[in-house]
Amino acid sequence: MKLLLKVSKVNFMGGKSDVPLLVDGKRCDGRRVDEMRPITVSVGVLEKAIGSAYVELGNNKVIAGVYGPKECIPKHHSDPYRAIVKARYTMAPFSTDEHGRAGPNRRSTELSKVIRHVFENLIFLEVYPRTQIEIYMEVLQADGSTRCAAINAASVALANAGIQVRDLVAAVSVGKVENQVILDLKREEDNFGQSDMPIAFASRNKEVLLYQMDGKLTREEMEKAFGMARNAADLIFEKQREALKAAYAKDGAVIEEQG
Repeated sequence: MKLLLKVSKVNFMGGKSDVPLLVDGKRCDGRRVDEMRPITVSVGVLEKAIGSAYVELGNNKVIAGVYGPKECIPKHHSDPYRAIVKARYTMAPFSTDEHGRAGPNRRSTELSKVIRHVFENLIFLEVYPRTQIEIYMEVLQADGSTRCAAINAASVALANAGIQVRDLVAAVSVGKVENQVILDLKREEDNFGQSDMPIAFASRNKEVLLYQMDGKLTREEMEKAFGMARNAADLIFEKQREALKAAYAKDGAVIEEQG
């Protein structure tokens, strides 16, 4: 029996890029190896959501909305001692030039689960027994490190919703391209680089809430990448706080930070 297979064009990590990824110490978009893309954060962008945020990280555009705490549906999923967290990460069909289908797929389902675990460790779930808290993240335009941009947006949306959380969380990717450790991978670097490692930190104690890796790094390279990510997380936290303060200042609220 003759078996015919239709193979789609796929970009594999470590493959050959159409454009040079590193030239004279500069990356394909002109950044240094330790330089982040510009990041902007907006709060309260969805009128119908309890809390919402919009993040641009380079060419990434991500919107997040939070609903709840609300009645758990179906009811038999409820926990009498704590809230349950539902997280959904999706990419709009028009977010890339690959024209993917609408709705969840294997990758978005996996990332939704990973992101849910991040926020289960941040929210004071015991304060909201028998309820569910829903976090929706939609990638409107993608250019690498989308899960990090989604986590950054969701963290701000939770704070905007008034959900009691232990901390803000900031996520950033690090990796390796042409044997150089780099910060905040864009799409070409993610697809054709040697390694990709997204990391998420809590704001105050720098607790690691997400740590994944594709590819290979030496111990020295991992330590260097980890330090770059921690420094970048501080910049993201500052942007998140500024956006939240600006949003509540419009309502005449006085914000006091603890710790």
